[in-house]
Order: sequence, then C-alpha cells, then structure tokens
Amino acid sequence: MSRRPVIGIATQTLPGKPGERQPCWLMGRSYIEELRKVGAVPWVIPLIPHDPGTLQEIFDRLDGVFITGGVDVDPTRYGEPKTELCGTIDPDRDAVEIALLQHALNRQLPVLAVCRGIQILNVTCGGTLYQDVSAQVPAALKHDFFPTPEQPSRKYLAHDITVKAGSRLGHILGDGVVPVNSMHHQAIKDLAPRLAATAFAPDGIIEGVEGRDDQYLVAVQWHPEELTETQPGMKRLFTTFANAASAA
Repeated sequence: MSRRPVIGIATQTLPGKPGERQPCWLMGRSYIEELRKVGAVPWVIPLIPHDPGTLQEIFDRLDGVFITGGVDVDPTRYGEPKTELCGTIDPDRDAVEIALLQHALNRQLPVLAVCRGIQILNVTCGGTLYQDVSAQVPAALKHDFFPTPEQPSRKYLAHDITVKAGSRLGHILGDGVVPVNSMHHQAIKDLAPRLAATAFAPDGIIEGVEGRDDQYLVAVQWHPEELTETQPGMKRLFTTFANAASAA
C-alpha cells in the first residue's frame, strides 16, 4: 500500500466511579493491533453525539470504518421496547456508530464490522435484532460463550459456519465451512434490504452479511481478531479491508 489508510473506530462508555475514576471511553487493544498489523492507522473516535460538527470533521478524514464488539444495541433503535432480555446498552455509542455507518454508506467507504458490529450495521440499514437468541429462537445453539475464569479463551471455536459460495466473504475466507468463536447473545432477526446474508450457523442464525453492490461492506457475527494467528482467512478479512480502504 502506498498510503496507510485511516480507519475510524467508535469507542464504548466506561461509567465513572465516584472517588475512583471519571467516565471513560475505551476500546479493546486486539482490534487496534490487528488493524495496525495490516498497515492501517486506527483512529479511535470519542462518543460525542452532542457535537456533530466535531464528529463530521473526524469522519471526513477517514478512509474506512471498523465496527467492533461490545454491549447490546438499544432496541428502541429498531422500534422495540427494551425488555429484560436485553443487557447493558450505550446510547451514545449507538448514536455515533449509526452516524459513522451512515457516513460510510453515503461515501462508499469500506466497512468491516464484527460481533455487535454486524448488529448495529443491520439496524442502521433498517433491520431488527433478537434481544436474546436463546429466549427467542428455541432451536438455537448456544452462542454466548463469553470468557469466564473457568474458560477464559476468546479463541474457543464454538461451532462451524457455512459460507455462501461466490460471495465476497466466501472468497476472503477461502472455504465453505469455517470454525468460529462465538461471544454474543443477540443476532440479526429481520435482515435489512440493503444487505445480503452470506454465512450461517447450523441453527440458521445469520453469521455474515455483505453489501449488495461493489462497496467493500462485510460484517461477521464472530470475533476474527482473535483467530488471525491460526486461520489465514481471518487475517485476510483485515488485509482485504485495509487494501480496500487504501484504494478508497
């Protein structure tokens, strides 16, 4: 790449603790490191939806957008009341990521999204989510393999996914059946019309989507940043994304 692409990544709110810390914006290091390894320049974006002018100044300098995992999407964003099935939400993050994705979609900037990222992308494009897969999809597999002291690995391969032949995602991953990790309890319910489903878990849950045009728009439900050292296809998700952003 002749020029290192600048990739925008929205943060997440860490609430403050009186007498201990003020509220913070944070983001996991593994996301940043994987982007840096493929030659991208990560730009961590503060959650300031009340200052759209500053956000726009940041957005205008980006060559691509990466949307990461995190807390649940607020169901009011897709027209449902928040129930007890939904966990912690971060309204400021929802607002900034939706604005960031709308900017990327309007400007045809490359987008890569993982875990929560596939969900907020679907919501941004007009789709809906299951607030909790295990409660709302009775035949679903276990998808919420969140790390615990007994099973701390984020690299645990929970199930296979089947990838649609001829899709962009299939070309990147290089195989029709791929083992993935799984750390989510929400998932796509109604797929947005702008998106095409290109990967599925054995229970039918959508695990990958992409755009219906030439824009580099790829989203997966798993965490590829944890699997790049063992699966070449996961590394290619980041290299192809960085290459597309460099050419944008």
